[in-house]
Amino acid sequence: MHDDVTRSIDDAVAGGIPFIVAGTTSASETTFVHAAGRRGAVTDDAAEAAASDTVLGLYSVTKAFTTTVALQCAEDGLLDLDAPAREYLPAIGELEVLEQLDDDGRIRTRPPVRDITSRMLLMHTSGLAYDMFDPRYAALARARRRSGSTTPLADSLRTPLLHDPGERWTYGTSLDWLGLIVAAVRGQRLDTVVQERICGPCGMTSTSFDLRPDMRARSAVLHRRRLDGTLAPAIVEPPEAPEFDMGGQGLFSTVPDVLALLRVWLGDGSAPGGRVLQEKTIERAVRGMPGLEVTPLASAAPGVTRDAEFFPGLRTSWATSFLVTDEDVPGGRRAGTLSWAGLANVHYWIDRRSGVAAVWATQLLPFFDPACAAGVAAFERAVYAGR
Repeated sequence: MHDDVTRSIDDAVAGGIPFIVAGTTSASETTFVHAAGRRGAVTDDAAEAAASDTVLGLYSVTKAFTTTVALQCAEDGLLDLDAPAREYLPAIGELEVLEQLDDDGRIRTRPPVRDITSRMLLMHTSGLAYDMFDPRYAALARARRRSGSTTPLADSLRTPLLHDPGERWTYGTSLDWLGLIVAAVRGQRLDTVVQERICGPCGMTSTSFDLRPDMRARSAVLHRRRLDGTLAPAIVEPPEAPEFDMGGQGLFSTVPDVLALLRVWLGDGSAPGGRVLQEKTIERAVRGMPGLEVTPLASAAPGVTRDAEFFPGLRTSWATSFLVTDEDVPGGRRAGTLSWAGLANVHYWIDRRSGVAAVWATQLLPFFDPACAAGVAAFERAVYAGR
């Protein structure tokens, strides 16, 4: 089986992806890791062979980490998921619902009919969106960039809601706000919480919101695909420490480290260094919410993301910060599998029925790049061949 999985990765790199790191795990151990292509300024064979330890920007894969530490707060009695989130973070109570956006950038808002809760943040029903998937948010983002603010990340969260909290699923900055709530109730940086409560028990050594010097030396170059199909390095230079820890998008990590977190969710919540989540917490969290429709993501920024629709034609739902495929994928994951992805085409899934979780990762924009989508699908077929 591993030969076919390796071939699927190598073929995808040969087909025009700069590099790929991919791996699989059982509930107890990593079962496969392979890296192909060049992560950046790698020139010698020894360095290339070590590329499975490449440091990646996780983007929205960060949400799985923030979800985990938020559920830990609930287990410890620090966070009531159904209480108004403003009780823990007053600033979130200041957000209002967008009623009108004028051509000159002026907006009219109204108070929401109900409070945002932490559960709504986990379920992406808060009303918060992303500018890459909504033209109104995109217009507001352009205006923010022109302002020359010294706190651009914080400003990016102070956005109006697109609808009343709890009304429907809208993908956006909910987990960034939840990360701020976790930091508030723990009285620590979100990075400190993740280090102590996930990285330590799971044995992760290369996961942080800070791009430490040892991690920067192994970090991959982000690429963009031009309109003519050619690739070019993106001019991105992350700071050593961020303005603040963005719980929905800010982590750097490696495929082996991400696999270690997926094992927690694939199994009973335990890790080599101690329990991360209670088994009953995971059992509740993996269930999709009845009646909550996960809608396709229409691009409002073609250079950043293409239109994205996961598993068209199959029933899906949304669990506690994960997409759930409610039907078997032909030749692939089983019904009930959890999954999601990060903006630079970092994909993962957790198939509890089959006992396998996997990561397929590169650093390439736009999201849902056709070559990446095909590469992930081929990798999945190879993983499940013969199962």
